[in-house]
Amino acid sequence: MTSPNDSNKDIGNDDSEMSKSAPEKQNSLLAGIIERASKSGIGRKKLNPSAVESSVAKNMAEIHSRPTKLRLAFLGGGSFGTAMANLAARNGCDTTLWVRNKRTVKAMIKTQTNKKYLPSYKLDDRLKYSHDLAATVKDKDIVFIAVPGLAFRETLKNIAPFISGQSIVSLTKGMEKDTFALMSDIIKDELPEVNFGVMSGPNLAIEIMKNMPSATVIASESEPLRHAVQAALHSAFFRVFASDDVKGVELGGALKNIYAIAMGMASAYDVGENTKAMILTRALAEMSRFGVEAGANPLTFLGLSGVGDLYATCSSELSRNYRIGTMLGRGMSIDAAVKKLGQTAEGVNTIQQVHEKATKEGIYMPITHALYAVIYEDKAALGVALHLMEAGFRSDVEFVMAHDHSNAALTAHMKTSNNSPDDKKDDADHK
Repeated sequence: MTSPNDSNKDIGNDDSEMSKSAPEKQNSLLAGIIERASKSGIGRKKLNPSAVESSVAKNMAEIHSRPTKLRLAFLGGGSFGTAMANLAARNGCDTTLWVRNKRTVKAMIKTQTNKKYLPSYKLDDRLKYSHDLAATVKDKDIVFIAVPGLAFRETLKNIAPFISGQSIVSLTKGMEKDTFALMSDIIKDELPEVNFGVMSGPNLAIEIMKNMPSATVIASESEPLRHAVQAALHSAFFRVFASDDVKGVELGGALKNIYAIAMGMASAYDVGENTKAMILTRALAEMSRFGVEAGANPLTFLGLSGVGDLYATCSSELSRNYRIGTMLGRGMSIDAAVKKLGQTAEGVNTIQQVHEKATKEGIYMPITHALYAVIYEDKAALGVALHLMEAGFRSDVEFVMAHDHSNAALTAHMKTSNNSPDDKKDDADHK
C-alpha cells in the first residue's frame, strides 16, 4: 500500500489537484485514507467507533464523487469473489475481476453475468474482467484473493513477481491440505514483506447480490489497511467491521465449515430444534477452545466471524458445507457428495486437518472427531452420535468458569475410550 509519506497532498484539496496524472490522483486518495487513519489516534485500547464510522463514510463519499479511485484486483471468479468485486465496483472503486479461463472472461464481458456461480444477477457495468494475471495485479492498491484453498499458495507464487507494494487481503476460508497453514500463514510464507489482512463473516454471496443487509470483518494488524478495506466495501447494505485478531477471525471462518457439515447431517436425520441448538453451542465451544490453543482471543468467536458465520453456515441450504452434510446424512459417500456439489467445500479438508491437529495437541474436539470417524473411518453415524451423548459431564462455557477437573478427566477418558476394544464392538453393532 502507499505510504503516508508518499504524498503530502490531502485528498480533499481543490480543483488544482485535478491536473495530476491518474496514478498520482489514485495514490493521493489512498494516501489520504492512510494519513487520516494514522492521525485519528485510534488505538487498540481507545477505540472510538463514531470516529471510524465518520471517517469511512467521508472516504466513501469522496470515492463516489471524485474520479480518483482505489485500484482493486479480485482474483477468483467464484460466487463470493464475484460478489465482492461487484460491490467494490458499485461503490465506485476501479475494480478488476480476474478469472483463469479466457473464454469465461469473454462471456462475462458480453453478458455482464457470472453464468456458472451467479447466473441470475446482473453485475455492475463498471466492473472490469481479465484473464491476464500480471496486468490485473500490477499498479493496484489492494489485491483480494478469493481462490479455493487448494490453489491459494500457487496463486501467491504466480503474483509474487508483480507485487511492488500492493496489500493482500484473503477472502478464502480454510486450511491448506497437509500443512495446517491458514491463508495468512501462506501469505507470510510466500510474500513475507507484504501488508496483509483477512476477511470473514456470514457472507452468503447470493444474499449480498440481493442487497440483503449483511456484514463482514476485516482483520489486520495494519489499521490503515482496515480503513482502506472499509472505505472500499462499506455500503448501505454491507457493513464492514474491523478487528486486529487475524488468527481468531481466520479460524472462525475455517472451523465453522466443520459444523456446517455436522448440521447438514443432522438435518438429514430430521432432528429437533433442541438438537440443533445443542450442536450449534457445542460447536462454538469447540471453536473457541481450539482458537485459544492457537493464540486467538476467545471473545473473537462471539463476533461476526465466529458465532455469526457459524449460525449462517449451519442454518442455510445456500452453504456448500451444509449441503455436503445433508448428502452424507442421506447415505452418500464423501466422494460422490463432493462430485455432485461441483464446488469446493472447504470443511471436508478442514475436518481432517483439525482432527489430526487436535489429536496431536490434546485439544478436546468431540464433534470434529466424530465427523472424522464417520467420513474417513466409515463408522456408523448413529453409533458415533450415541457415543457423543454418553460422553459424560463437562463445564458449559469454559472461559467463564475455571477449567475444572471434570474437563481434564473427560479428555483423558475420551482418549482412552477411543482406542478401546469395546468401542470397536459397539461400532460393529450399530452398523
